Amino acid sequence: MNSKLFIITGGSSGLGKGVATALLNEGAIVIVVARDNKKLKAFQEKHPGQIEVLAGDITRDKTIEKLHKILRNRYLSGLVINAGGPPANSFIETDMDEWDEAYRNILRWKVKITKVFLPIFLNQKYGRILYIESSSVKQPVQNLVLSNSLRLAVVGFAKTLSQEIAGKHITANILAPGFHETPAAERLFVKRSETERISLANAKKRFESEIAVGKMGNPENLGSLATWLLSEQSEYITGQTISVDGGMIKGIMG
Repeated sequence: MNSKLFIITGGSSGLGKGVATALLNEGAIVIVVARDNKKLKAFQEKHPGQIEVLAGDITRDKTIEKLHKILRNRYLSGLVINAGGPPANSFIETDMDEWDEAYRNILRWKVKITKVFLPIFLNQKYGRILYIESSSVKQPVQNLVLSNSLRLAVVGFAKTLSQEIAGKHITANILAPGFHETPAAERLFVKRSETERISLANAKKRFESEIAVGKMGNPENLGSLATWLLSEQSEYITGQTISVDGGMIKGIMG
């Protein structure tokens, strides 16, 4: 991966940062996109010469267009499509405005960024696209109805896309992470503590008790799998939704 260029969205914290760190450790160059400019700059300072940053909301078209301009005519080895999830709510608690917002924040921008960067991979006759979604695409997560619903649409279009580009040396895969030590997991702890009237610490323990391996995942360990899927060696893996969940999903095909 030495000196190969990758784009990572939502890369200043959580799973995105875990993937970015794993790639950096392999000598890659990464363009990291996130909202928090302060976090981006701090990350960049730790890896001089390896990180380029773009501060902005990746769910907005103008940020995607800025990202495309930053790339210029450089060879792009892979694109990691990742961002935070929607609020934790049951179906009864949601309103139509929240469903419309979930469409924009979970599905629409991922279609847009794929549309913008796919021609680059087609022209190169090579590329790796990796979507980071959630284990909720295989087994619904309580109080995450928006994620449970809209992330399935991402898997549907990514699977279809993978079939269309399979003979062009371009792969498209999906990671379906379970609970990891990330800021995004905190919203579920808060929701459970409120619903069950328990402390945040006890809410976290209850989540961990439902995971077969008995603990939350490490984002950098997920990053090591993502790095392989972004490498040339993964050429025979495409259209797959791969769980990284500590054995939480109970289904045979999990």
